Amino acid sequence: MLKRLTLISRLTILYALISALVLCGLGVMVARASYLHFVDLDLAYLQGKASLVERGLAQTSEPSAVRALLAQQMDSHEGLYIGRSDGTGPGPVIQGMDFSALNTAVLAPGTSFDWQTGGVTLRGIKVPMQSGGSLLLGLDMHHHAHFMTQLHYTLAIYLFVATILSGLLGWWAARRGLAPLRVMRERARNIDARQLNVRMPIADSSAELVELAQGLNLMLERLEQDFERLSEFSSDLAHELRTPITNLLTQTQVTLTREREVEAYRDILASNAEEFQRLARMVSDMLYLAKTEHGLELPHREQLSLATEVQALFDFYEAVAEEAEVGLTLEGEAMIVGDRLMLRRAIGNLLSNALRHAFKHSVVEVLIRRLPDAVELTVKNAGQPIAESDIPRLFDRFYRTQKSRPHPEHSGTGLGLSITRSLMLAHGGTIKVVSDKKNTSFTLVFPVRP
Repeated sequence: MLKRLTLISRLTILYALISALVLCGLGVMVARASYLHFVDLDLAYLQGKASLVERGLAQTSEPSAVRALLAQQMDSHEGLYIGRSDGTGPGPVIQGMDFSALNTAVLAPGTSFDWQTGGVTLRGIKVPMQSGGSLLLGLDMHHHAHFMTQLHYTLAIYLFVATILSGLLGWWAARRGLAPLRVMRERARNIDARQLNVRMPIADSSAELVELAQGLNLMLERLEQDFERLSEFSSDLAHELRTPITNLLTQTQVTLTREREVEAYRDILASNAEEFQRLARMVSDMLYLAKTEHGLELPHREQLSLATEVQALFDFYEAVAEEAEVGLTLEGEAMIVGDRLMLRRAIGNLLSNALRHAFKHSVVEVLIRRLPDAVELTVKNAGQPIAESDIPRLFDRFYRTQKSRPHPEHSGTGLGLSITRSLMLAHGGTIKVVSDKKNTSFTLVFPVRP
């Protein structure tokens, strides 16, 4: 039930309940203190009367004088009853008040005893006398009971009114304190795909709401960046797919304009097959990249020798290197924990790029270094340098640097470096690039775990 209420309503109810509990506790303390105060007053008064009666009884023992003394003391205070008991009977009856309950009660020194008789509540004490027997004194408590009833009634009314006022003040305080939330709500309503630059206010918020606003702003900033990347990716994807599809459509339409020889059809089909292979490779890379960017975990963890894996890739790229007239060299050795297929794909992408952009008659070097807390694998080639402005975007999807390193005949899909970065993230590592006028180096950094 409470969960269906608004936050302001819940805070108001809780504040009112807490106030009611505190006020109830205070009311109980006041009522209890008042009651104990009356007990002390009555006990002191009764003890004082007992002393006066004892002094009077010490001066006379005549029954008529004793009765006169007791009557005089009882007349001095309304509701006061005084009697004597020899301790053998149930107790005297004084002016219709039965003192047998007080007479038989066992009281500690300095304490009083409450009992009811004849519809009246009495508070009394029993004082032993030197001549034998006990002096019994009782005081009607109707005036105390009336005062306590009025006190309880007043406290109940105050408790009710104070609880209502506390609830109203709690509602006002909660509404005022949560005002920045309403501002955030209005701003959040205006956020859509065209207004992702809206941010939550921080200046006029409390410390708790500042943390919430900062967290929401960070989330909005990430969403804005991801949406921009998604928009760029969609645009790049449409552009990349349009080129081979346009080539296929144009070539097919031209072919169908007239009859051609079998060899011509064969050449056209072979050309179309290349375009289809390019499309298939692009779609495969996109699917793999989407998989790696959604928290890819290593399918198989095993101890791997980087030198062995690089040498296996050298054997695979040997024909490509000979065609490009580029040499391959390897230096260093280190062991890491990783997935063999993913590792080969990451290194293979770097080797493919290095062979594609290396100068003829140059050498692509692979250097492996073991550091105290990491293992580095660097693929270095001599070729056209990468512009400084291009380096931050090298790992974006479909991004190419043809202007500075033109090789249209070996153009790739622009996804290789993005996939390599994702594979390194899956291994808990990073990738970095350095390019100068002589060489370009891509370095894979693997963390060393105990």
